[in-house]
Amino acid sequence: MQPWIEAARPRTLPLALSCILMGSFLAYSTGHFSWSIAALSVLTTTLLQILSNFANDYGDAVNGKDTALREGPKRAVHAGEIQAGAMLRAIILFAVFSLVSGLTLLYIALQNAPANTFWVFLAMGLGSILAAITYTAGKRPYGYVGLGDLSVLLFFGWVGVLGSSYLHTLAWNWNLLLPATSCGLFAVGVLNINNIRDINSDKATGKNSIPVRIGRDKAVYYHWLLLIIGMGCTLWYSLLHYSGIQNFIFLLSYPLFLKNGLAVSKLNKAADLDPYLKQMALSTLLFVILFGIGQVL
Repeated sequence: MQPWIEAARPRTLPLALSCILMGSFLAYSTGHFSWSIAALSVLTTTLLQILSNFANDYGDAVNGKDTALREGPKRAVHAGEIQAGAMLRAIILFAVFSLVSGLTLLYIALQNAPANTFWVFLAMGLGSILAAITYTAGKRPYGYVGLGDLSVLLFFGWVGVLGSSYLHTLAWNWNLLLPATSCGLFAVGVLNINNIRDINSDKATGKNSIPVRIGRDKAVYYHWLLLIIGMGCTLWYSLLHYSGIQNFIFLLSYPLFLKNGLAVSKLNKAADLDPYLKQMALSTLLFVILFGIGQVL
């Protein structure tokens, strides 16, 4: 089981859950919250994240992007620990699990919603599954042309936060785009660290991530931009919806993002940079928890 656990990349799960927790906290602050909806949202998101990680492992291996040049953690299919056929079957299985869990979530959450809402959320769910698979798998993976950042912002930010909030409240609040953008940009930050770490191997294998396209120095500036705008969006939201000093508890997490930015600026070796993927993911989770506490107090 160990190769499968490693291929699932548990350290990415806190990041995947951050947008669901953000949406749930925001819903709770309005007096609309369901534990069953929250639990199914967490389950569906976890399944989608594992699906994405399996597909990434499989896609990079079969497309020749995992080579001896890669300096990050080993990949199960490339290392021969899991056969490509077995990983493909796991991808199909987790796609089915994600679909079943998502449909159950929509059935419970949208019973009193307008009829067309179900189809909107079904389309978003199917889009999430498709995006998870085609990031590095398939004939034309969008992750190889630098579109991964946009996908992460969309699904880990806007769709994740606004969608999960709506499932609780059955109401759209477009002001939530501000904290949703924070979640999305911080998630893009994790991807950017990963791509900076792998910039040499990605360049050699034709994987045109944002850092490959713009170079390492500009990718560091881009990282700071993600952090600063991400921090600014939630600060702006809290100023617009001020109800007390507790709204700003999340500021306690900001030094962790500054530490991350400084590390990305200074560290050049992949082995030194790799721990800051986990640090960024956990910082984002802490930020969401603190923000949520500030909203519900």
